[in-house]
Amino acid sequence: MKKILLVLLYSIPIFASMHVTAAYPYIGELVKAIAHDKAQVNVIASASSDPHFVVPRPSYIGMLRESDLLIINGGGLEIGWIPPLLNQAHNPKIIQGAAGYLDLSSYVKLIDKPASLSRAQGDVHAEGNPHYLFDPYNIPQLAKVIMFKLSTMDPAHKSEYHANYDVFAKHWENKLGQWEKTMAPCRNTQAVQYHELFSYFLKRYGIRTVATIEPLPGISPSSKHTLDIINQIRTDKIGIVLQDDYHEPKTAQFIAAKSGARTIMLSHDVGGQNDTLDKLFDTMVEQTCQR
Repeated sequence: MKKILLVLLYSIPIFASMHVTAAYPYIGELVKAIAHDKAQVNVIASASSDPHFVVPRPSYIGMLRESDLLIINGGGLEIGWIPPLLNQAHNPKIIQGAAGYLDLSSYVKLIDKPASLSRAQGDVHAEGNPHYLFDPYNIPQLAKVIMFKLSTMDPAHKSEYHANYDVFAKHWENKLGQWEKTMAPCRNTQAVQYHELFSYFLKRYGIRTVATIEPLPGISPSSKHTLDIINQIRTDKIGIVLQDDYHEPKTAQFIAAKSGARTIMLSHDVGGQNDTLDKLFDTMVEQTCQR
């Protein structure tokens, strides 16, 4: 009988201490890097989703209902889809203001905050550009914030969270040095973007965005606007057009074909071939500063 009890005891799985839901894949990767097996991590959006418009599903409600911690990007990026899910999940632990709610945008400096707001400006974000993920120097800060949050909510594993963060931060510091060297030749150049998605990345490495294919955020380009960009690229000898993977690519390809610029298709989150944060930035650096 004792042997049977011991077998049963050791066959019971050791469950993670916390249930964490991340709004986006990159947040999920950061949680895994800090928590390892001390948290069960679920991610709502996928790498193929437009981060502004994630279609709610019943499974997301169940995810949130079981969560101890919800971590969002913030900056208004999830404003259209996280609140309705929270309303249906009925989990007081993870509502805004609760201990289990973490808005990462509160811990970074957002750029391009509009001086005023009106419909004439398109779909602008009142808090500023929410795509701060793409400044790689923000990543260690985000990891540290997650480490402190996990340590507060699960103090029994605080030392492990801190140790995991130290390993991650050291590795990321080495990567930052590599990326600085690769990007150095491209400083003081210019680029066109479809959407102001990669502004933090370009600003970090001294590349100026001179135009966007969207005349305004969320507004599709007209023929006149497209021709104006082609002329500007020819006149200013702009070398690259950055295209994200969730907007239509045909306009960028047409502009590149007519102007001689190079179109660069970049992922907007972790997933697919860029299945780690390292690879996401490795690809971005290699393609943007290709020589």
